[in-house]
Amino acid sequence: MKEVLAIGSEISEPPLVTSYQALLQNNDFHSHLKTESIVQEIDLPMIDLCNLQSENREKRRLCAEEIVKAASEWGFFQVLNHGISLELLEEIKREQVKLFRLPFEKKVSSGILNDSYRWGNPAALSVDQFSWSEAFHVPLDKISDEDCSHGEFSSLRESMKNLGMAMSNLGRALADVLVQNLGYSCGNFPKNCDEKTCFLRLNRYPPCPFSRPETGAACGLVSHTDSDYLTILYQDHVGGLQVMKDSRWVAVRPNRNALIVNIGDLFQAWSNDAYKSVEHRVITNAKRERYSIAYFVCPSYDSTIGANAQPSRYRSFTFGEYRKQVQDDVKRTGKKFGLSRFQV
Repeated sequence: MKEVLAIGSEISEPPLVTSYQALLQNNDFHSHLKTESIVQEIDLPMIDLCNLQSENREKRRLCAEEIVKAASEWGFFQVLNHGISLELLEEIKREQVKLFRLPFEKKVSSGILNDSYRWGNPAALSVDQFSWSEAFHVPLDKISDEDCSHGEFSSLRESMKNLGMAMSNLGRALADVLVQNLGYSCGNFPKNCDEKTCFLRLNRYPPCPFSRPETGAACGLVSHTDSDYLTILYQDHVGGLQVMKDSRWVAVRPNRNALIVNIGDLFQAWSNDAYKSVEHRVITNAKRERYSIAYFVCPSYDSTIGANAQPSRYRSFTFGEYRKQVQDDVKRTGKKFGLSRFQV
C-alpha cells in the first residue's frame, strides 16, 4: 500500500500505513475485532441551550436538570443553540482541509500553528493502541503568536481565535450549571482555566485501508477518557465517534447543528464521581476522511484537583502530576490508566 500523494507528488499523508503494518506483525488484532458485536447508532441526549437563557425560570431550571442528568448518566451530550455560528464552524472546516493537504514534511518541520502537529501514536506497542489520525493541538494563547501565522493560514488563525473565545464562553456556562448543581457557587470552580491553559485541536482521520467488513475497523483514536474538565467537539457528517454506554459501544449519529460536550477526568474527580468521564473512541472509514475540532478546558499544571465532597474518592493531586502519570503510563504500557491511579 502507498501513502496518498499531494499536488506536486509530495506526500501529504503521514506514514500511517508503514507504522500500522509494522505493528501488525506482532499481534492478531484483526481476529479480535471480528468478535466485536455490531455497534448500534444512537442520538446522544440533546439539550437546547436557548432555554438556559430564558426569562422563564422554570425553563432555565429544566434545562439545567437536563445538563446535569446527561453529565451524570452519560458523560456525553449534545447542545443546540450554543451560540457558535455554523458559518464559523464551516469556515474553519474549509481551512482545516487546506491545512492537512500540505506535504507531510512541511506539517512536521515548518512550525505551523506553534509547531503543534502530531500523528499516530509513537508509544503504541500494538495496533489496538495505534491512532489512525493526524492533528494540530494548539494552546489558545499561542494562536495569536506571529510564528503561528504562516501567511497562507492567517484566515484560519483568525477563525480559530474566534472559535476559541466562543467555546470558552460556552464551556464556562456549562461548568457553572454543573458546579451549582453540587451546591457550590461558580467561584468554587477553578478560575485558572484560560487561554494559557486551554487548547483547540484540529483533527483529521484519513481513510484507512485496514478498515474492512471482514476484519473490522481500525481506530482513528483509540479508546480513552479526556484528561481535562470539559471537552466541546464539532464533528463533520462522516461519523465514527463511539461512546461506552452500559459496558457497550454505541455509535454517535452526527448532527451538523449540534456540538458534542463530554465530561473529562478532572471534572469527575472534582465532583467526586457525580459526573462521568466516559471512554470513547473514533473508528476509521475505509473510503472517507473525517474532520473534527475539539476544545479542551484545562487548568494550569500547578492547579490542585481535589474532590469537593467527603469522603473523597480521590487523593489530592495537581494537573501537572496527573498529566505526568498519564504520559508515563502510556510510554511504559501503551495505555492510559487515568483516575484509577489517584483513587483513595
